Amino acid sequence: MAFMEKPPAGKVLLDDTVPLTAQIEASQSLHSHTIVRRYSDFDLLNNSLQISTLSLPLPPKKLIGNMEREFIAERQKGLQAYLDVITTHHILSNCELVKKFLDPNSYSVNYTEIALQHVSMFFRSEPKWEVAEPLKDIGWRIRKKYFLMKIKNQPKERLVLSWADLGPDKYLSDRDLQYAVKLLSSCSHPYIYKITFATANESSALVIRPFSEKGTLKDLIYKAKPKDPFLKKYCNPKKIQGLELQQIKTYGRQILEVLKFLHEKGFPYGHLHSANVMLDGDTCKLLDLENSLLGLPSFYRSYFSQFRKINTLEGVDVHCFGHLLYEMTYGRPPDTIPVESFPPAPSVFVVSVLESILTCEALKNGMPTVSRLLQMPLFSDVLLTNSEKPQFKIPTKLKEALKISKECIEKRLTEEQKLIHQHRRLTRAQSHHGSEEEKKKRKILARKKSKRSANESGEEHSAKYSNSNNSAGSGASSPLTSPSSPTPPSTAGTFMNHCSVYLSYVVF
Repeated sequence: MAFMEKPPAGKVLLDDTVPLTAQIEASQSLHSHTIVRRYSDFDLLNNSLQISTLSLPLPPKKLIGNMEREFIAERQKGLQAYLDVITTHHILSNCELVKKFLDPNSYSVNYTEIALQHVSMFFRSEPKWEVAEPLKDIGWRIRKKYFLMKIKNQPKERLVLSWADLGPDKYLSDRDLQYAVKLLSSCSHPYIYKITFATANESSALVIRPFSEKGTLKDLIYKAKPKDPFLKKYCNPKKIQGLELQQIKTYGRQILEVLKFLHEKGFPYGHLHSANVMLDGDTCKLLDLENSLLGLPSFYRSYFSQFRKINTLEGVDVHCFGHLLYEMTYGRPPDTIPVESFPPAPSVFVVSVLESILTCEALKNGMPTVSRLLQMPLFSDVLLTNSEKPQFKIPTKLKEALKISKECIEKRLTEEQKLIHQHRRLTRAQSHHGSEEEKKKRKILARKKSKRSANESGEEHSAKYSNSNNSAGSGASSPLTSPSSPTPPSTAGTFMNHCSVYLSYVVF
């Protein structure tokens, strides 16, 4: 029985990982009809983001003199700087609070309420489970919600239920999706976290797993409590410290082994990051295999969509592994991608792997495969002691459907990368056109053209005068005309990306 009686059909087309950029156009008076955001709205957002413990540069309040022109200009500048900080911070920019602030029309729905409705429907057909408590905001996805569960006849055992909408990369048919999701609970691998129950319908999916008090690899790195909100756990760690070399080697090897297994099975993944790796003793186990089936965009999509060489899901997994390895090594994510230089690491072999994935050269010329990474000195001598035999039988027809779905996901990525590349070229052209050097060149050319036109005009006047005298006796009129050159099309233009947001704010 489906866990929803009348689900809305289809997938969510909006990709929540597309970065939003915000530009304040102008301040508006209190009586203007073009008001979008008040200063108090910024203040409310800032208060909500305090859970991250980040020091955010919101301009202070001012009760007296806040209508003065200089103050208005300075506050606008300050608010723009504030927006720039939160929209360029990878975690903040993806959180629901910021998305709703910048794009309320696209994010007006109460996703927690929707998730509760779906989960309630599920319990009508599966009464052996019940909700112990909601796990509020423990994940980064806006349309994925979590609940702590318990089994009625085993009240001490805890499980975690996740519910998610179908995303823009959902290309499996509804029938294939439902079959593939149910198949996940039969997957057995020493480095894949066990799924207790999974089901899907035409619009969403629900997955139940055992709850781990120890948490994820990201919780270990950031010394965080698994039940805390995502912003609180990972935005501003109190102590930045990487893992021991042996942990880096062992965890890295285990993760690469399971990626290799999934690639050989033809099962698309593309969702590797440290919060998707569960710790079970000294063993790493991969989470959220269902994400690619549901069409959910990757945590690192805004990074790898910038580089056209990363155009397969295998390539995406390798790039994401580079992020994860950096985080394990240094206790924090890289400041920028590509990485120009690496801080001292526990081993030169660690830096060697990172350079092969995250440097400009690697991103331009190509990264190693998972099999090649396993052969590198950092991982090749790791002894794996787990003897569990992997099992994941995927029927031939479903394998073919997964292959087609994977190709569609890669095609959307390639098309997005092409648009980003075109946007970059246009931006560079506009920047070059507006540079001071170019302006000087255009002024010089304009002066030369003006002098040339003046000379030609003088010559033309003389010719006209001569012809006029020559033709006066015959009564014929034959004025000289010069062909007019067509005006060259302007190279300046406005590329309005769908991720751009323009704000006005109230001054008071």
